[in-house]
Amino acid sequence: MEESFDTSTQSAARPPEKQALHDFWNDASCGEALLLESPDVEGYRRQASERYRLEPYIPGFARFEQTSGKDVLEIGVGLGADHQGFAAAGARLTGVDLTSRAIEHTRERLRLFGLQSSLAVGDAENLVFPDNSFDMVYSWGVIHHSPDTPRAAREILRVLRPGGRFAVMIYQRYSLIGAMLWLRYALGTGRPWMSLDTIYSRYLESPGTKAYTKAQAAALFAGASDLRIWSVLTHGDLLESGAGQRHSGMALGLARKLWPRRLLKRMFPNAGLFLMIEGHKPLATAST
Repeated sequence: MEESFDTSTQSAARPPEKQALHDFWNDASCGEALLLESPDVEGYRRQASERYRLEPYIPGFARFEQTSGKDVLEIGVGLGADHQGFAAAGARLTGVDLTSRAIEHTRERLRLFGLQSSLAVGDAENLVFPDNSFDMVYSWGVIHHSPDTPRAAREILRVLRPGGRFAVMIYQRYSLIGAMLWLRYALGTGRPWMSLDTIYSRYLESPGTKAYTKAQAAALFAGASDLRIWSVLTHGDLLESGAGQRHSGMALGLARKLWPRRLLKRMFPNAGLFLMIEGHKPLATAST
């Protein structure tokens, strides 16, 4: 039987910037339009297969197999592929997402595969869980959308138990995708002075999306131990896939055919959009 938890403290009216974020992702969960053919066993299975083909570094980052018997929280469950991985590994699993659409997808997905999790709509900036609740917190491509990303990062450390691991992906500021967006929306429109902050906020995904340098990412998780931060070139940087929910057209199709992927991999191996962050809550710290 599926469990639930209290989210009554998050039922107040959202501020405008968070409502805009909610509305964008509630229209279609991340990857839904590009990867999910139908919400059934085969549809979800194919979506997971394609997700891990495009992003093969996820399983090694999430370390599903190491979470058996552990209390795991995923922030931003999306279509639920990674959540299914934790559930199948035997984690005592909890998941939150800002949108009911993502929760419904993930709940149905787990039901179809005979798996369990405690799922509810929730806010990464205001988690309802007590301090020191989880052995691991995982979040893939979520908190850079949050209006107050530093607060979301502090919440991750707060709910972790001392010694607990976090694994978080956020977007990297200086990336090939950032360069492409600058060429299209700044230089291509006669506004070369437009900042990367503005470009990511307006044109990448949901309104207010942010991207960070490695130093800024380290500052988000100041106080963590064993902190590691690295970037990976993505299928988006290399134009090996669809370009997300906001970008299409003939020019993009032509660029995809002509993109010098081998050269870019050799010359810019650290210019990927995905910034991978992992670390632990210090053992000597009871709460943050």
